[in-house]
Amino acid sequence: MKVHDVMTKEVKFCGPETNLAAAAAIMWENDCGALPVVTNSGKAIGVITDRDIAIALGTKTQKAAEIPVKQVITGQLFAATPDDDIHSALKLMRKEKVHRIPVINRQGVLEGILSLNDVALYAVHPNGKATPSLNYEDVVSTLKAVSEHRHAIARIDHKSARA
Repeated sequence: MKVHDVMTKEVKFCGPETNLAAAAAIMWENDCGALPVVTNSGKAIGVITDRDIAIALGTKTQKAAEIPVKQVITGQLFAATPDDDIHSALKLMRKEKVHRIPVINRQGVLEGILSLNDVALYAVHPNGKATPSLNYEDVVSTLKAVSEHRHAIARIDHKSARA
């Protein structure tokens, strides 16, 4: 199974100059928690999430309408191509601990987005009759890896130091 079989093709996005208020409005109006950030030429350069917006607004003294998306995104782009195997995309999501990845062509132009929601809705239940190429175990293992707290190891080490 390929990424293009599961991805969302009608993707909402924003530009690097879009302000956080406008980005949040796009998310609200379209019931999505992330937007690929795309240049005028259509090239994906990052992703902004609702969490990124919340943390930026909680840590800056500026208003949402004054902060461009480019000041908040990391500049790292974890993406898949439409022809990638779905399991490769899930492996990337697990490794990078992301819930969504843009789907781009070889020129870096946005073609879709793959989210854990897409994968979960597409996966075949273990009791399903067909031989699944994407099953619940694939979804659960990815969700567990993505959901693991990034600082869990540091907290454990910190507790050991106090003992």
